[in-house]
Amino acid sequence: MQEQDRLFTLEEALELIPLVRQLLIEIQDRKRDLDERTGVLDDLMGRTSGNGHLAGQVAEARKAIEGAGEALQQLMAELEATGAELKGIEQGLVDFRSLREGRVVYLCWRLGEDTITWWHELDTGFGGRQPL
Repeated sequence: MQEQDRLFTLEEALELIPLVRQLLIEIQDRKRDLDERTGVLDDLMGRTSGNGHLAGQVAEARKAIEGAGEALQQLMAELEATGAELKGIEQGLVDFRSLREGRVVYLCWRLGEDTITWWHELDTGFGGRQPL
């Protein structure tokens, strides 16, 4: 069984919230960093006009993007290894597969919430959240 197929009890999911919260904050930070570095590269590419004048800066910017992307991927892999499922970086959405009334559903948590108080069907997403 793969970690993303793991089924959590509410108590097990709640135990993971501190770690998930920390990883998610770091993921959001790394994503912002990656976006900023990508913006710098886009700006440099627009200014070079293909003449190679800023080739050194472009190469440096590409290397920085690669490093930022690798850091982001590593954090996302750490989160995935817990069995939690990242559903939205910017929104801070994380789901935990769980059994409810004999079927698999998601326990739904969002960064900023103190605890897990919502669930939704596998195919409804955040908009289908219902109170536990």
